[in-house]
Amino acid sequence: MAADLGELLVPYMPTIRVPKTGDRVFKSECAFSFDSPESEGGLYVCMNTFLGFGREHVERHYRKTGQSVYMHLKRHVKEVRFTPALYLFDLELNRDFNGEDYEYEDEVKLVIFPDHFEIALPNIEELPALVTIACDAVLNAPSAYKKQELESWDEEIQVSRHARSLRQLDNGVRIPPSGWKCQKCEMRENLWLNLTDGAVLCGKWFFDGSGGNGHALDHYKETKYPLAVKLDTITPDGADVYSFEEEEAVLDPHISEHLSHFGIDMLQMQKRTENGHHTDNNSRPRVSEWEVIQESGMKLKAVFGSGYTGIKNLGNSCYLGTVLQVLFSIPDFQRMYVGNLQRIFDYSPLDPTQDFATQMAKLGHGLLSGQYSKPPMKSELIEQVMKEEHKHQQKGVSPRMLKALVSRGHPEFSSNRQQDAHEFFLHIINVVERNSAGSENPSDVFRFLVEERVQCCQTRRVRYTQRVDYCIQLPAPIEAATNREELLAYEAKQRDAEENMQAPPEPVRARIPFTACLQAFTEPENVPDFWSSALQAKSAGIKTSRFASFPEYLVLQIKKFTFGVDWVPKKLDLAIDVPDFLDLSRLRATGLQASEEELPDLMPPIVLPEDTRDNSMGSMDSPEIDEAAVMQLAEMGFPLEACRKAVYYTGNMGPEMAFNWIIAHMEEPDFAEPLTLPSMMDPGPSTSDSPMGATLLGNSPPEESIAILTSMGFPRAHSIQALKATNNNLERALDWIFTHPEEESDALSDMADTEPNGNALSNTNSHSDSTLSPDRDASGPRVKDGPGRYELFGFISHMGTSTMSGHYVCHIKKEGRWVIYNDHKVCLSERPPKDLGYIYFYHRLSSS
Repeated sequence: MAADLGELLVPYMPTIRVPKTGDRVFKSECAFSFDSPESEGGLYVCMNTFLGFGREHVERHYRKTGQSVYMHLKRHVKEVRFTPALYLFDLELNRDFNGEDYEYEDEVKLVIFPDHFEIALPNIEELPALVTIACDAVLNAPSAYKKQELESWDEEIQVSRHARSLRQLDNGVRIPPSGWKCQKCEMRENLWLNLTDGAVLCGKWFFDGSGGNGHALDHYKETKYPLAVKLDTITPDGADVYSFEEEEAVLDPHISEHLSHFGIDMLQMQKRTENGHHTDNNSRPRVSEWEVIQESGMKLKAVFGSGYTGIKNLGNSCYLGTVLQVLFSIPDFQRMYVGNLQRIFDYSPLDPTQDFATQMAKLGHGLLSGQYSKPPMKSELIEQVMKEEHKHQQKGVSPRMLKALVSRGHPEFSSNRQQDAHEFFLHIINVVERNSAGSENPSDVFRFLVEERVQCCQTRRVRYTQRVDYCIQLPAPIEAATNREELLAYEAKQRDAEENMQAPPEPVRARIPFTACLQAFTEPENVPDFWSSALQAKSAGIKTSRFASFPEYLVLQIKKFTFGVDWVPKKLDLAIDVPDFLDLSRLRATGLQASEEELPDLMPPIVLPEDTRDNSMGSMDSPEIDEAAVMQLAEMGFPLEACRKAVYYTGNMGPEMAFNWIIAHMEEPDFAEPLTLPSMMDPGPSTSDSPMGATLLGNSPPEESIAILTSMGFPRAHSIQALKATNNNLERALDWIFTHPEEESDALSDMADTEPNGNALSNTNSHSDSTLSPDRDASGPRVKDGPGRYELFGFISHMGTSTMSGHYVCHIKKEGRWVIYNDHKVCLSERPPKDLGYIYFYHRLSSS
């Protein structure tokens, strides 16, 4: 028999590989579906590529690659009470951490296609040595994402050498439950408690991204007291501890005893819920928010079937899950990825885990097929009643592969920290744009044009520009709150409580009319450092914004977050009466009026170095840049050249504006490249035809930048010409396209850009058109214009005090009912908290 098996495997031996260091073994989940070893058909792992496939998809891989040998993994799961789990292979379970014990019975086989010949494992005596070694290596290999996820966590799982023998001074220090401030600078954010003497001092730019004046570190240098705990991270499960001597985050197994020395009871410090989501120690202001948004205390009815599948939380990944739930409730995304499922799968690359369309189709099918959202059988319900248990939960699907793909290389989304759902929405739309070149682009439904009218206050002359956007950010004017007097009284009580080290007063939430938010968006705003081309000098200028086109799906973000003194985003506690129906028709742009006079199309003078013939790097220092703002941003960990560009392009308007520019431009290919200005490199407006002009600007543009422009509807040749004319600067290339229509592009080569802009896509210089059609001219971006009347169909809500912590849920209106999606749990909503949302999604009403 051994000889027979050896002879049987001889033709396939060249294709059987032993996993090497760096090889990822996908033995937890199928590349095309959410099948796993626990699924009915088990999982097939290719012994050459180590990709995993469910029973429905393994034949496709065999036909495409000719790989014949697969390892079949099947895990039979049986719930038990106290028996520990024993299993044959190292498998990362897609199972919720609910404290239950399971007994596993594993079945492993080698399967040879196309005849499905099976060889049971282990079978050391009968198999060739190479096959045995390869099988053992696959069975014992860690999950493809386990190492990546461990590395993405901030905490180093190492016990401090000082934890066991830490000396604590018996100095009578007791730490109150609130009202903390630095003992040296009275800073109230980013505070650290020294575990030796109880000193409360502010931190510096540490591992957690917070900022301060560094008094905690100075204290260590003076005293050599090594350990400190961050005050607002203390929970019953532990706390963030930092070792100054070891210069890293550490674990303190005796943290409870060390804190009790200063009167802190960890069991009273609630920061995490039972599902592991971050909450806040400012408990009272946020308890009601968590309860209201999650509709806690109500008997919510679980719903099952197509469109009612939850998304598992991978650990602070709820920002991703909520955005994807909303996207796949939109028909255009359903049609693009689920409607074309078979075509996408059939034409997927050899490694489908690295293909965006494949992973979007996989997730979309998982959410919409109903295959992973089935109601419990009657027998299960009867058994639960007999046991007086009601444990059946929706399992949901895991977005692990898609998250790894879309976050790869991103400094924030690739981590396991909580992120801003609005930033992820813009990021995923950007990824969709890049991957939709030459094909249907579902993100077209969000794209619209904003007309910006800038007026010189002295000459009254105007300039109209347009920019592409995907989301409207509405200010939340606290001064317009209907309960302003109540808020002022609360603030006074809060100050008194902090000064007297007393418990904080009962919180008061600001109630702001939605009309006030809309009014704040439309009101004129001052343009800092405005240069008037009419006066040829700086002057006062005002800017107003209107819709040059209305999108098919309107996204509104309420600007609830501001920056604290430590540059950590803080959330304003407010409620807004967001309407179900919205009419923005009156905000339609009008363009240049007959009574208005345009500002001349001139650029502000640029001071060049004395030797204008020298285009060395030294000549790039001529723009005035606020170096203090640059260094403040650089201390946050951003590349220095990116910080310089951010400060320059936002007109030296301060670090906060520059920070927003960085967030919006982080994905651009030239993000960290030195600041270069085409006007400084181009000696004149007519040099584009000269050999020198071709040398300087004639390099082939990055294919990624070309794909972004073509996905927006611009012709490829025109996009390449625009990128070449602007030194491959994507932002200015879009500006160039609008100012140089395709038929005129050969005659015009200079570029007008009088105002640095912080938007992800820059201002354009074409006049607005109030009668834009869905099929715009080829030289403009693709927009689906129509009436400005909308109906609310979804919103994402955030719980917590900062985008860096907390939890997200979303509510979506389906079949006339509001449904709450809270990670893997999907239920009918009883009281959708529309007034507490963060991002709102509207769909356009038909003309009729």
